[in-house]
Formats: sequence, structure tokens, C-alpha cells
Amino acid sequence: MESISVLVAVYNAEAYLEQCLDSLLGQTLQDIQILCIDDCSTDKSWDILQSYARKDSRVELFQMPENSGQAKARNEGLRHARGRFVAFLDSDDWMAHDALEQCVEVFESHDDVDCVLLNMLRVDENGHEREYERPIPPSLSGFEAFLCSLDWGIHGCYVTRREFYEQWPYDDTCRTYSDDNTTRLHYYHSRRVYYAPSAHYYYRCNAMSATQDVSVRRYDYLRANSSMKRQLEALRVDDSVLNIYENIRWVNCVGLYMFYFNHRNAMSSDDNSHGLREIKTVWQSIEAHRLYPRNRYKFGYFPLQRSWTLFRLQEEIYFFLRGLKDSLFSS
Repeated sequence: MESISVLVAVYNAEAYLEQCLDSLLGQTLQDIQILCIDDCSTDKSWDILQSYARKDSRVELFQMPENSGQAKARNEGLRHARGRFVAFLDSDDWMAHDALEQCVEVFESHDDVDCVLLNMLRVDENGHEREYERPIPPSLSGFEAFLCSLDWGIHGCYVTRREFYEQWPYDDTCRTYSDDNTTRLHYYHSRRVYYAPSAHYYYRCNAMSATQDVSVRRYDYLRANSSMKRQLEALRVDDSVLNIYENIRWVNCVGLYMFYFNHRNAMSSDDNSHGLREIKTVWQSIEAHRLYPRNRYKFGYFPLQRSWTLFRLQEEIYFFLRGLKDSLFSS
């Protein structure tokens, strides 16, 4: 049995894939399984994967029958995972040569650890690195880590026990964003989450990524949030947790209206109609009594659940005035 199985979901990553795979093959921890799942790439990614599989048996290849998104691709890889622990590496990212070895050392030194956070360094187009925005404690209980993850006070680059993925595989409700829910569930069920500050994960800030571009997929975020809420309710979490998450869900709903307001002229009428339907679905389902006063009694955030027309009018005025303010202060 390998120490770690690493999931690498690949879609049109030919520009970065070699750096990603070289960082895995160069790990000081040798007994690793590298599961590469091609999500119907249309570039040379599959050719690159085949060349790496020919020269190193640790690289195992799989192809999705149709382009399905990162969560489904990773779940396909999980079906073949043999490692005691499971990690993932995005196909445009890379790891320091000893990152996985350091994670295993943490597991072996602490019997109660179920997740190990790597040190995620953001790398811009010029190669400049910066630390994660918020300081990460050296150790958290699983519940503390879960709470921190609700607004990403801690990130989601981590290694966990394979049993966690067997019980809670990737939430594939949406093509994007819903896999974040799995991270939160893993933290929630952990006894303890440790941070390995010298186990570096290099996250490439890619302006063309699915979570950054102007696309109808951005509205998946709302569906992913609703999926997370359903899972929290199924776990019968404390009301205080549901209150926290409902506020996050509401702020995201208003934030996606801002996305619609700013980008509707660049999108098709069908995409705009889809976006409004997704926003309306969340707006209708928000439990307003759970909202904090700052998210319930502030112009632009009034739920106004009796009138969709009135709510939309509020949002149009609010974001028009915000844009006017921003233009005045920038001139």
C-alpha cells in the first residue's frame, strides 16, 4: 500500500502539466500513487500524461467519458486510490519536493490528526509568491477548522485519511465550487487538523480559471452553497452554525447579483435568465430570521422576500450607486 494517493484532475493544462507532474515525481516520499484523470482535454494534455505514465509506473491514467468538471473527475480517481492518505494537486499547481513527506510525518507523529494543511503560497504571473491572507493556527480541533473554513479563514489544500474520502467523496452537485463542501465536511469530522507550514503547495493565480472568468458557471456557487446547507441540516449541526452559514449564503447571493449587474451585457440572454433564476431560488429560500442585523437591515441586503420585483429594484439602485461612488473616488 502506498503512503499517499494524489489526485490530479486535468483539463487543457498542457502549459503547466509538466511542472505539476515533475513536482510529484520529484517528491522525497517515493511510495506515492499519482492518479491523473483527464476530463476530455482538447489540447495535448493526454499526450503529456501518456509520456509520463510510460516512464514512471506510479503515474496511473484515467479518462472521463465526457467533460464533467473537477469534482467528478476526482471521484473517478478516488475509486482507484490505494494510499493510506489522499491528497490532490490541481494540474496548474505544484508542490515543494518534500511536501508530502512532511505531511506523512505529521500523521505519524500525532495519533489524533485526520487532516494536514499544507502551506499554500499564491504565485502570480510574474512568479511572485505571497502567503495565505490569514494566519493559520498550528493546530485546530476539527470543529474549529470547520468553522474557519466557512469563510475560508483557513484554505482547502490538505491531505486526509483515505477513509474520509470513502465516506465523504467530492460533492459533485455542480461543475465548480461544490467540491469545497467536501473539504468542510472532512474538517467537521476530524478529531484534529494540523498545519505543516514548511510543506509548500504553490497555487498558480490563473485569471482564466473556471472560478475567475466571466461565465455562467459562476452561478454554480449558489447551488453549491445550497448543497452545503442541506448537508449541514442532515448533520443536525447546532443552530449557531446554521446561522453563520445562512449569513454567508445570503452575502454570496447579493454578491452574485453584483456579478449579474456588472457582467450581464457581456453574457447571453439565456445565461442572464439562468443567473436570475439561481439568484431568485436562493432569495426565496433564505431564512431571514437567521440573518445578522448587518445583513438584514442594510440597504442592498434587505431580503424583501414578499416581492422579487422590489428586491431586484433595491439591488439595481444599490449597485448603481456603488458604481457611481467608485467612479467618483477613482477619478
